[in-house]
Amino acid sequence: MTAHSLTTLVTPGIAAATADLTKVYGSGDTEVTALDGVSVVFPEGEFTAIMGPSGCGKSTLMHCAAGLDTPTSGSVRIGTTELGGLGDRELTRLRRDRIGFVFQAFNLLPTLTALENITLPLSLAGRRPDRQWLDRVVSTVGLSQRLGHRPAELSGGQQQRVAIARALVARPAIVFGDEPTGNLDSRSGAEVLGFLRESVRELGQTVVMVTHDPVAAGYADRVVFLADGRLVDEMAHPTPDRVLDVMKSFAG
Repeated sequence: MTAHSLTTLVTPGIAAATADLTKVYGSGDTEVTALDGVSVVFPEGEFTAIMGPSGCGKSTLMHCAAGLDTPTSGSVRIGTTELGGLGDRELTRLRRDRIGFVFQAFNLLPTLTALENITLPLSLAGRRPDRQWLDRVVSTVGLSQRLGHRPAELSGGQQQRVAIARALVARPAIVFGDEPTGNLDSRSGAEVLGFLRESVRELGQTVVMVTHDPVAAGYADRVVFLADGRLVDEMAHPTPDRVLDVMKSFAG
């Protein structure tokens, strides 16, 4: 094996990327620019946190990158697929097959067991779960003993772990989390962040998470900072203290 082919093996691909992304809401006097020319790359197998002051465009960036919202201008791609060129049906299929979502609200169906909630996206798509992968995901998120329980019988942290397993089970190219620990106490939050971290390390997952919490950001491989709709800073190997220092500079 040549040195060159070795390099190509370890070079991570791009799970998602935006180029010169702009999102404007309203018009005339009520016009608000939520994103102002944001270009960012989310490498495969990496955990990225998006941070910034309230109203800086964090969630808008995530929604555009995940194909949940349409940018005013600029481009978004998932892998090599340009989202701008897709019709509604193709976009729906792409979101279903290649993107996982974890929201602040767990969005579980109360009448279904944990296992049924986890496999629901596959059932809706008419696909059978890959049993080996399902077992691995369930054991990574620590739910093996709780699969027969309904959401009401689970703690908040366990419910969010069901939501994470549901996001991972279809083997998406990328998982987007919007304040996934926002509704959890600090212990459950740490548990959920640990599992997201583990899914990156153990399962090779790519995770992009919007958060306002420096402690949550400390679990990521990298943090990108937004302010006033622009990308203003980036930090590799973040720690809560270093993240807090950057956040304080925005408030100053």
